[in-house]
Amino acid sequence: TNDSTGLTERETARRAYKMAKEFVADFDNSFQNLFFYGDTGVGKTFLSHCIAHDLLDSAHCVLYFSSFELFDFLAGSAFSRGSDAPDDEPIFDCDLLIIDDLGTELTTAFTQSALYTLINSRLISGRKSIISSNLTMLELRRRYTPQIVSRIDGEYKPLFFFGRDLRIVKREREA
Repeated sequence: TNDSTGLTERETARRAYKMAKEFVADFDNSFQNLFFYGDTGVGKTFLSHCIAHDLLDSAHCVLYFSSFELFDFLAGSAFSRGSDAPDDEPIFDCDLLIIDDLGTELTTAFTQSALYTLINSRLISGRKSIISSNLTMLELRRRYTPQIVSRIDGEYKPLFFFGRDLRIVKREREA
């Protein structure tokens, strides 16, 4: 049982599953963003992929990036010249943007600025996002600007994941 939520690992997983089903079912009728955070290997990325799969099946435009891939792409867009610059417009305009493993990227002035611009632009335009991270809200506050944390804390529905790393559990079962 988790001390802060009072829920078991199984109850937390059921709650996450229910939240994901509601997110998909209400996708076209309500504006909601999700922030998945917690331990490594407990299903944050898997659940994001399940949501993406269901929305893609219903003809929505979904983009998925690890945080490293996202900032690498945005840097290429920002610093390339001429016709070889990648088009970053789909990142701002897709129906759902998934940013996985926020906090694993090298935090620089560029990544701070790019993350703020991306989150703020998507909020203003009513575009939905899912962000997952192994960082707690306290760790986010230490790493990112107050403007970024305020938007995540105030505009994203948080869901804490905890438990044993499922990759390790799987390996132990196979051994």
